[in-house]
Amino acid sequence: MADHRRERVEHLLRAELASLLQREARDPRLATVTVSAVRMTADLRQARVFYRVLGDPADSALVQKGLEHATPFLRARVARSLALRVTPTLRFEYDTTPDTARRVDDLLRSATRGSPEDEEET
Repeated sequence: MADHRRERVEHLLRAELASLLQREARDPRLATVTVSAVRMTADLRQARVFYRVLGDPADSALVQKGLEHATPFLRARVARSLALRVTPTLRFEYDTTPDTARRVDDLLRSATRGSPEDEEET
């Protein structure tokens, strides 16, 4: 039961943060941010917010600083809109999952190209 509630709150928090970043964040560093996932602790007091940067990934350091600067504003707005008993502490982290998946996919493709089975078929 607790996991179901945590998942619902994660989903609501993700949607609310995405909306806030898109509509109300005035910082130009946050114009290209997309929230990819939210993971919360079991007690719902801390939230790890994973984000990606649309466009140049090299801008992630600037975006991280912008998110850290906007955290009090975002947390206050989340508190108002979600009306949770305790507003979670927000910690933003760059989401490296797609990059890792791409590297693994490239490694698998290069391994299958060089396999002996491919050489026998030609």
